[in-house]
Amino acid sequence: MQFARINDVTIHYQVIGAPADRPVIVFTNSLGTDFRIWRDVVVRLAGDYAIVLYDKRGHGLSDVGQLPSSIEDHATDLAGLLDLLSVKNAVISGLSVGGLIAQSLYQRRPDLVGALVLCDTAHKIGTAESWNARIAAVAKSGIASIVDAIMERWFTPAFRRPENTAYSGYCNMLTRQPVEGYIAACEAIRDADFTEAAKRIAVPTICIVGDQDGSTPPDLVLSTARLIPDARYEVIADCAHIPCVEQPEALTAIIRAFLTSLPTGLPTGETNR
Repeated sequence: MQFARINDVTIHYQVIGAPADRPVIVFTNSLGTDFRIWRDVVVRLAGDYAIVLYDKRGHGLSDVGQLPSSIEDHATDLAGLLDLLSVKNAVISGLSVGGLIAQSLYQRRPDLVGALVLCDTAHKIGTAESWNARIAAVAKSGIASIVDAIMERWFTPAFRRPENTAYSGYCNMLTRQPVEGYIAACEAIRDADFTEAAKRIAVPTICIVGDQDGSTPPDLVLSTARLIPDARYEVIADCAHIPCVEQPEALTAIIRAFLTSLPTGLPTGETNR
């Protein structure tokens, strides 16, 4: 396991190397998860791309950090990690809140971003009322009290079969996140709005969504793609909010096709891998 002290927060991360001329893909995960959600995508990309994974503050093995925290704080954490690793011009692949972090990173440190893969995310996610209701429920009764409702958004009925042991595992992942870290991330999402910033994104971008996503539905993701100049848009069939778990082959194929279609030499990342 690899750890770094970034902005007075201990961040858990992993680097998987590749030849120096290969692009670097940075994966930033969704609310209530850690970087293990990307495993089935990473195993399909490893060797062809250098990969950076990390647990954002308040999740996985990373510190919660000082509270409250904003999406900008998360982006500053990621920038600090990439600076530590000497990574620039990377492909930033963000899922849900990870997509908000990716947009904020581009806004604050465009030198770090060569392309954006925005998975099941948007320029603005949810309403203040919906986030405040979730925060109140978790503060009163814990994350376990909302598991069923969240899983209906994360996964299709086909995945949520009782006999699917992976489904039970992802329920465990959600409930074992630090409550204070989960609430802080909910507050950060509630307060984030990149509607205007999205219009100024000038790197190659693709927006991807599961056709049954209950958290960031296809129409919302499409509206984000329409805000970003020349952004592409793809829908993954038979999939809800977490395609890297439910449809990793389809997601990997889309990411590969997107990167292959970029102009030669863009992006080419560097890392001290």
